[in-house]
Amino acid sequence: MPDRPLRADALRNRQRLLDAAVGAFSQVGADVTLERIAKEAGVGIGTLYRHFPTREALVEAAYRNELARLCDAVPDLLATRPPDQAVRAWMDRFVDYLSTKRGMADALRLAIASGANPYAHSRDRLLEALGRLLTAGAAAGTVRADVAPADVLAGLSGVSLVAGDPAQREQAGRLLDLLMDGLRHRPD
Repeated sequence: MPDRPLRADALRNRQRLLDAAVGAFSQVGADVTLERIAKEAGVGIGTLYRHFPTREALVEAAYRNELARLCDAVPDLLATRPPDQAVRAWMDRFVDYLSTKRGMADALRLAIASGANPYAHSRDRLLEALGRLLTAGAAAGTVRADVAPADVLAGLSGVSLVAGDPAQREQAGRLLDLLMDGLRHRPD
């Protein structure tokens, strides 16, 4: 029997569970109880298990949800900002995404040890999202056309290492500005 689409209330509950899980795994760690996540989401433990039958399924879904938020933001960013500003705004979101991922590291490791692979398509999705932004910037003449998304992703990952320390968040912003300056198209 094919899966039926979730009702609106079930979708809301699922999203609240994912949001609560990201917060709990990031702040408390892999040992946070599923009961606590359900309580923070405002649902019962049975609702959590209906959506996510195992801890690993919840961890994987929470991670993928954060990845989707980041990558799915591209169309809205491009619709509401000039492409170069959309690139810079996405960079901030990427740093936040990696900070969340770092906070969830122990929980993600446990999911991987159980056979899950939350990272299966992460790099491809990130490169596609970043590629769309860079292509739009190049078409507008505000971003260099000779920049590979993989190179920018590597630079962003490096900046994100600094941003892992909340005291260095301001420095991370300055580093992102420097990276963005290197991406800007400069007419000859």
